[in-house]
Amino acid sequence: MLDVRWIREEPAALDRALARRHSAARAGDILALDERRRSLIASLQAMQERRNAASKEIGAAKAAKDEARAAALMAEVTELKTRMPEDEVALKAAEAALDAALAELPNVPLDEVPEGADEKDNLELRQVGARPAFDFTPRQHFEIGEALGLMDFEAASKLSGARFVVLKGALARLERALGQFMLDLHTDQHGYTEVQPPLLVKDAALYGTAQLPKFAEDQFRTTDGFWLIPTAEVPLTNLVREQMLDEAALPLRFTALTPCFRSEAGSAGRDTRGMLRQHQFDKVEMVSITTPETSIEEHERMTGCAEAVLKALGLPYRVVVLCTGDMGFASQKTYDIEVWLPGQDTFREISSCSVCGDFQARRMNARYRPAEGKGPRYVHTLNGSGIAVGRALIAVMENYQTADGAVMVPEVLRPYMGGITKIERAA
Repeated sequence: MLDVRWIREEPAALDRALARRHSAARAGDILALDERRRSLIASLQAMQERRNAASKEIGAAKAAKDEARAAALMAEVTELKTRMPEDEVALKAAEAALDAALAELPNVPLDEVPEGADEKDNLELRQVGARPAFDFTPRQHFEIGEALGLMDFEAASKLSGARFVVLKGALARLERALGQFMLDLHTDQHGYTEVQPPLLVKDAALYGTAQLPKFAEDQFRTTDGFWLIPTAEVPLTNLVREQMLDEAALPLRFTALTPCFRSEAGSAGRDTRGMLRQHQFDKVEMVSITTPETSIEEHERMTGCAEAVLKALGLPYRVVVLCTGDMGFASQKTYDIEVWLPGQDTFREISSCSVCGDFQARRMNARYRPAEGKGPRYVHTLNGSGIAVGRALIAVMENYQTADGAVMVPEVLRPYMGGITKIERAA
């Protein structure tokens, strides 16, 4: 959430930011709601002050035996007692309207974020790793998995419908190995603390990370009011909600391997074959809580941690910075890491690392006490995939496939696979 005081001071800056993000909202709409709220606050304060003063004047008038004056003052107090509750109701409505409008405003992109409308305007920063050369036409992951008899979409459809999969045998173990390897890397080498968070959260948690209210249709909700997490970003970031931290405790770095659940609203017809876009998938998430002065440096560090996973797996990839029209609602700046998929002959997103400034912290009321200076400040939050496990499985299958339909296991995963070096169809 944006600071309404900043909007009052810099309305033109907000309008420029909203225009860059192709948002129809304008600062004037927010300022009108804010003025209504402030006017009611001032009116209530004035009425309260007048009521207190009139009550004292009544006593003075009675002491002076000025009954007419006392009666007039009592009538005035009665009128104020009637008006004040009405204005208090109006103030609550005005505050709710302002909060709702602020909750719909996207974060302000950093100046260096490239201008653009959609993914075609994203800027490639670098490519890393050599693409594998095959002497045969590479297959897509679902062709490989089904031929191995270890990837069953038909069984999943009978159980749950479209956008689910059943993995079996060595492929199920390979996916488990990928998640364990990523957690070990981030905890042992990158300084993250492993967390096992709840998969069901309340409204306030999704509001805190800005999935609510704007993106409710993208989430799965239970019948008793819980939400299935779309990413571990939600519970990990909310670990600091409504807290006052000491600066010495920062940065905090959390990681978790969890199932994630997304309705994929608006994705009809996209990636309907295979595992690329599913309602349920596993992902290793990274979250950092920092001071404002260190969040940009932390963003680069986090992106490097995600890249380290792909480097260790020997998977070619590229890093792009998202343009203003493609970046997430809560983000100030986002790097996407896209892995090479030979079966599709293209790069596909496998990680997204974002710095959010104090946008989420304001929604969560997450602050810290600076070692120097006056008053508490809002923390800065960052989140990144470290990485999507299902998509990593896809990438390994396609980049390590062999002409006979097998899949070689990357060397770094072999200790997690009980020594299995090659996944083949059972005889």
